[in-house]
Amino acid sequence: MDDLRIRAATSDDIDSVLAFWRAAAKGTSISDDRDGVARLVARDPQALLLAEQDGELVGTVIAGFDGWRCHLYRLAVRPDRRRQGIGSALLTAAEKRFADLGGRRADAMVLTRNETAHHAWRAAGYRPEEQWRRWVKPLTG
Repeated sequence: MDDLRIRAATSDDIDSVLAFWRAAAKGTSISDDRDGVARLVARDPQALLLAEQDGELVGTVIAGFDGWRCHLYRLAVRPDRRRQGIGSALLTAAEKRFADLGGRRADAMVLTRNETAHHAWRAAGYRPEEQWRRWVKPLTG
């Protein structure tokens, strides 16, 4: 893992991030398009963290902080590089970002049907809160 580099995404990374998510991430979001990722990078340039090895994108996580809560989205690791500590390194970087910003607790969006992700999040010390349910309303057509 000595050659693993974690850095913030730039606008130049948007197309490769979207292609990576199509190959490595489960589920899709209404914001999984060029405009959505561009808005994220422009609004909070440190939120989208990329893991690279040998110049290749091998992992991502969005570490968003709204001033009150710390939110994790799109933790994804290239399938052939899983179980090598990349996801853990991304979470460590995200949690450091949150601590530096004064965050007190992180929450993660995890698909109910993604059992592989459940194991990874539990191993990282996260637990589901069954008493809460996410309610959503798309704001665009």
